[in-house]
Amino acid sequence: MGSARFTVLPLVLGLTDGLLNALTLAAAAILGGAAGGLSVSLALRVGIAALVTAGFTMFVADYAERRSRLVRSSRQLNLTEPGRLAATSLGRAVAVESAWATLVAALASFAGAAAPLLVGALLPVAAPLTIAGTIALLGFLGWAIGDVLSGRRWRWTLAMVLGGVAVTALGVALDIA
Repeated sequence: MGSARFTVLPLVLGLTDGLLNALTLAAAAILGGAAGGLSVSLALRVGIAALVTAGFTMFVADYAERRSRLVRSSRQLNLTEPGRLAATSLGRAVAVESAWATLVAALASFAGAAAPLLVGALLPVAAPLTIAGTIALLGFLGWAIGDVLSGRRWRWTLAMVLGGVAVTALGVALDIA
């Protein structure tokens, strides 16, 4: 449970997913294209949608990855049954670790989606500032990823910002909310 993968993957996946959900699902409403505009209700609905999809996706992917490692290890150890290790306490530990990763990803996705939209709905800011602030959060996340990975922070920042701009354009074109 304490591995770097446990900490980084669900957190980064959740935050990125949430911010992109906010831009995709609410961009048109924020910029006035959808009926009703940006509201607390919309921010919470987008946040809940992000929470559910990130949580479900994280659990399925993480559990499948961890369980497949146990099955592979069983085969490498020439155990009589391929899934033998998965049926032990290791299998239960995998389920618990996946559940924790799911919780982290789901909550991070909710926060990433709802927080910038709530700020935009509750504070008297111009609509484009809500979009710009959400994209800036993606850029900050890119900077942090680059820092954690000892990578080129500006490249991560630029990639995340450009991704945010592209997803915003898609959200405006789709006009979902």
